[in-house]
Amino acid sequence: MAAAFVGGAALGAAFGEGFTVLHVTVKDVVSKARMFKPILKHLESTLDRLAPTVNEITQPSEQLDLPEVETKSLIEHMEVGEKLVLKCLKIRWWNCWFKLYYSPKLKELVEEIVRFCQLHMQVHSRRDGLRTLVNVNVNLQKVDSVVDRQRVLCTVRDPPDFTVGLDMPMKELKTLLLKEEVQLLLLTAPGGCGKTTLVQMLCQDDQIRGMFGDNILFVNVSKTPNVKVIVQNLLNYKDMQPTFQIQCDEDAIDQLSQLLNHLSPNPILLILDDVWLRSESLPEKFKFDLPNYKILVTSRTAFPRLEFTYHLKPLDDVDAMTLFHRSASLHDENSYIPAEEDAKKIVRGCGGFPLVIKVIGGSLRRQHEVVWHSRLMKWSDGQFYFSSDTELLAHLQKSLEFSDDKVIIKECFMDLGSFPEDQRIPAAALIDMWAELYKLDEDGIQAIANLQELNIRNLASLVMARKDASEVKSYYNEDFVTHHDILRELAIHQSSQESIGQRSRLIINISGNNLPKWWTEQKLQLINARLLSISTDELFSSRWCNIQGSKVEVLVLNFHTKNYTLPEFMEKMDKLKVLIINNYGFFHSKISNFQMLGYLPNLKRIRLEKVSICSLCETLVPLKSLKKISLFMCNIGKAFENCTIQVSDAFPNLTEINFDYCNDLEELPAGLCDIIHLKKVSITNCHKLFALPEEIRKLVNLEVLRLRSCTDLSELPDSIKSLHKLSILDISDCLSIIKLPKHIGELCNLKELNMKGCLRLRTQFPKSIMDLEQLKLVVCDEERARLWEPIKEFLTELKVEVAEKDINLNWLPK
Repeated sequence: MAAAFVGGAALGAAFGEGFTVLHVTVKDVVSKARMFKPILKHLESTLDRLAPTVNEITQPSEQLDLPEVETKSLIEHMEVGEKLVLKCLKIRWWNCWFKLYYSPKLKELVEEIVRFCQLHMQVHSRRDGLRTLVNVNVNLQKVDSVVDRQRVLCTVRDPPDFTVGLDMPMKELKTLLLKEEVQLLLLTAPGGCGKTTLVQMLCQDDQIRGMFGDNILFVNVSKTPNVKVIVQNLLNYKDMQPTFQIQCDEDAIDQLSQLLNHLSPNPILLILDDVWLRSESLPEKFKFDLPNYKILVTSRTAFPRLEFTYHLKPLDDVDAMTLFHRSASLHDENSYIPAEEDAKKIVRGCGGFPLVIKVIGGSLRRQHEVVWHSRLMKWSDGQFYFSSDTELLAHLQKSLEFSDDKVIIKECFMDLGSFPEDQRIPAAALIDMWAELYKLDEDGIQAIANLQELNIRNLASLVMARKDASEVKSYYNEDFVTHHDILRELAIHQSSQESIGQRSRLIINISGNNLPKWWTEQKLQLINARLLSISTDELFSSRWCNIQGSKVEVLVLNFHTKNYTLPEFMEKMDKLKVLIINNYGFFHSKISNFQMLGYLPNLKRIRLEKVSICSLCETLVPLKSLKKISLFMCNIGKAFENCTIQVSDAFPNLTEINFDYCNDLEELPAGLCDIIHLKKVSITNCHKLFALPEEIRKLVNLEVLRLRSCTDLSELPDSIKSLHKLSILDISDCLSIIKLPKHIGELCNLKELNMKGCLRLRTQFPKSIMDLEQLKLVVCDEERARLWEPIKEFLTELKVEVAEKDINLNWLPK
């Protein structure tokens, strides 16, 4: 391998040569070193994906500014890695110590190469595929992107950190799956038994990973499957375009056949998770006569027509007690420890269902002895038998027993049913809802505390992105909630105990154009709901019946279509405060009838996801109550220019606006700078944003300016010196910024500055930075931290926090 370095070009060439040698060596060894085959296959796969990237950043025409010390170190590591790979051929199968020693070394090498390529492609790449940087904390084995949902839906997630009672079922399931005569295998058990967790464990198995490699395809089928959507997801996951437009299910099946033939003769495992009773014919549609192609189906129903079936049994008494002890934190010395017989009585009542045990255990965690005895009296009927989901839901209701001061937690739990199954729920959307429904703080601290309470009780899973110190109590745009299907049904069930007209929370799911009978039976349906959620699928034609919702304060519209019309009945929602519009389809949706917003005098918050916006100012009536606009994955176009009235007149009292993953946003619309009441402006992951207007100086009341991961933004206008109320400035991962504004010192109220990942910011800071007397916290990496050392001598209260490096593969094409 190259050992001499002469200038940047030679350095890049040496890196490219070292990578190529390592790549070739791995390909040569992977089929011969059986003991290391899984780790080497994973290494080979990763290097295959990295190869085009390495080739691009080592091209002489790119003239990259590769850091000499870091590049030399990585080349040396690759030399060592090549030797490690070759040693794998010499190690005998029985020498486990060497495997334990070498495997982490190889993984560490991959991480170093990934991080190096990630950082430099983020700086220099012009390809759109490498612009979508995702700030969700993931590792090499788990690709979980907020932006590319279609790929996520086909990726098997990691199993929970703690599982019990599934080791033997996993071995039995694997043995059955790998039998030559088995092409289609059904894994069945009632809801909440751990079917999906068992599949996740199976896919982590070395033998399964070694056999199927990257050809493990995961599809969550859910209650109302759509073959076209499923196939499109799979094509996206494998980065393949359909050879013709998919118009019907037959077209989709034909495209799937082409995809599988493309992947063959390599072994393929297709997992169809959560197939419902009326969809039992679906797995057979996906059968093809291909060698080494297998389908694994999970379902609550045991389909008689499928020949090979594995029944997952509930946990036995020992495993159930183990799970209960952990869920109720009985190992915690601060917890009340019940009598063993009392604990067994509770566990027996859970029927061996892991989900029920976790939920009920969570509801008793760190509770007082009096609470335990009270619950035992209510659950004194002893053993239960869960013969159907209805019974399971009935027993799960026991976990919703909250003290009087925790009643709001139960309400928050039931609100989660307002979003579709198998979809992440953005924490920011819940914050908007709960701030208005329950008068929680607008910064979201109380809302996140409620979500953490639900997480502790195992009623929801809160996933929080890794945060720096400055963000812990203020930035939740990357946090989200996941919800087990059973728990979602419980939330909807609990919300449906009263008649339609009397419910405080009305959740409507529409399939096709089949509106509920209660809705169509009357010309005008009166409801008393404060929260109204309507979910429609891709076949819905936006033909609404009338509805009288004069008490609705939060409206959630979930849909899948390319064109969507806001319902006319919004006109009568005088009390509406929050409007959340979520497009879960493949393509951006064009929203029409925006002028309906003009009839909403109390509207305070709007959140739009994955929509194309012609104009946000179509209304002739100013939205005087509107305080916050959030645009996630939207096409902005000229939304703030094609207005019938000036933006500042349309939203005279707007205090916060958020743009996240808006890929066509190149410059902050100047008209927004006339809204003098703005306090928070957040532009994150907008990779084409290249400039802020000089007019930003008009935002004299601005307190927070976030510009996270705007990779084309090369500088901040010096006019920001006029923002004397600015207290938080976040330019983290703005990879193109090379200097700070000359007069940054005039930001006399600046307290927090996040500049993590500003890789090109290497020059000394402007002298005026010494005038930032209120600056208390700076978040950056090690190289930038060294630039702050002399400044800390003058700003004595300043704390410089070195952020951890985030290594992931999200930025790579698949």
